[in-house]
Amino acid sequence: MAKRDYYDVLGVNKEATPDQIKSAYRKLAVKYHPDKNKGDKASEDKFKEASEAYHILSNSERKQNYDNFGHAAFENGGGGRGGFGNFDFSSNFSDIFEDFFGEGFGGGRRSRRSNNRGSDLRYDLSITLEEAFTGKKQDIKFSSSEKCDTCKGSGSKPGHDVGSCSMCGGHGQVRSSQGFFTVQQTCPQCSGSGEQITNPCSSCGGQGKKQSSKKLSVTIPKGVDDGTRIRLSGKGEAGSKGGSNGDLYLFVNVYSHDLFKRSDENLFFECPISIADAALGTSIEIPTIDGGKAKIKIPSGTQTGKQFRLRGKGMPYMRGSGMGDLYIQVNTEVPISLNKEQKELLEKFREIENEKSNPSIKKFFQKAKSFWKS
Repeated sequence: MAKRDYYDVLGVNKEATPDQIKSAYRKLAVKYHPDKNKGDKASEDKFKEASEAYHILSNSERKQNYDNFGHAAFENGGGGRGGFGNFDFSSNFSDIFEDFFGEGFGGGRRSRRSNNRGSDLRYDLSITLEEAFTGKKQDIKFSSSEKCDTCKGSGSKPGHDVGSCSMCGGHGQVRSSQGFFTVQQTCPQCSGSGEQITNPCSSCGGQGKKQSSKKLSVTIPKGVDDGTRIRLSGKGEAGSKGGSNGDLYLFVNVYSHDLFKRSDENLFFECPISIADAALGTSIEIPTIDGGKAKIKIPSGTQTGKQFRLRGKGMPYMRGSGMGDLYIQVNTEVPISLNKEQKELLEKFREIENEKSNPSIKKFFQKAKSFWKS
C-alpha cells in the first residue's frame, strides 16, 4: 500500500510552522497512543503513521528532502543523513511523549522527585536464640540525615521559591542529537529534579537535610532466623530537595547456641547416654528452648544416633502460626578408662555375649569370611 502524504497524515500544509506540526502530532498521539487503545490494531497503525510523519517533518533537513523528493528520499535508507530506514516509532519516541504530556505518560520515566530519594541504610543486629524464640523490642542508635527544620526539606531559603533548572529548562533531562537519533540523559546540573535553588537555605546549604543521631525502637518478630532482613520503610536517609526518605534494613544475626542447633523451625539436641542406659533403657530430662524441661523414655537396646522427636518444641514460624519440632539424638558414650570392678563386669559380660553368640555380629563375620574366600 502506498504511503499517505505526511502533511495529510498530520492534517497540516507545507507552510505549517514547527509549532503547528508539533501541535498536530500531539493531538494524534494522544488519540491513538497504544496505551489508551489496547488491542486496537487500527489505532496502533495510525499512531505509527503519525509518529513517522512527525519524525520527518519536525526536522528541517528531513523536511526539505521530503518536500523535494517525497517518500523516495527515505526509501532503502536513502536521503543521506536525513535517511529514515526501518525506524521503530513505538519504542523510540518516549522522549517526544514526555515533552508533550509530562512525566509518566505511557509508562515513561519516573517522577523527578524519585531522583532525590534518600539512601537506604543497613543496621546489623545480633540476638540470642532465646530472643529469636520469644521475639524482642530493642532500641537502636545510628547516624543518619533528617529533613531540615528551617526549609522543611525544600533546600530553599524560607520565603523563596525553587526555580527551574537553567540547563534542562525544568525537564530533568537533556538531549543531544546523533544523526536522526536523539539521546536523552539525566541533567547533570539538577540530577534529574528539574529544579534549581537560587537562594539556598542557610541551615542545610540547599540540601534540604542535615546529619543527626537517631534512636529508634524496633520489634524483632518471634521465629526470626539468622540472616533475616527486616525492612523499615522511610527510616533511612532523608531525601534531598523534598525527595522521599530511603529505607532502613535490619540484618539479623542469631548467635550459635551451646545446646541447640537450628534448621528452619526445627531444633536439634544431642544427648550422651551410657552403655548401660542404652542397653537397659532409661528415662531422661532434656532442656527446651522456652526454658522448660521435657522427659523422654529411652527404650532398652537403643542404638547410638537414634533420634526422638518432640512435636511443637522447636521455633515458632515467623510467618503464620505453629511451632517446629525438637529432635533429640542420643549418642552412646564408651568409657575411656575403667576401674577394676568395671573391667571384671565387662569381661564377664563379654564372656556371656560370646556364649550367646550375638546374631548380628555372627552374621557380619560370616559375610567377611565369604569375602576373604572369594
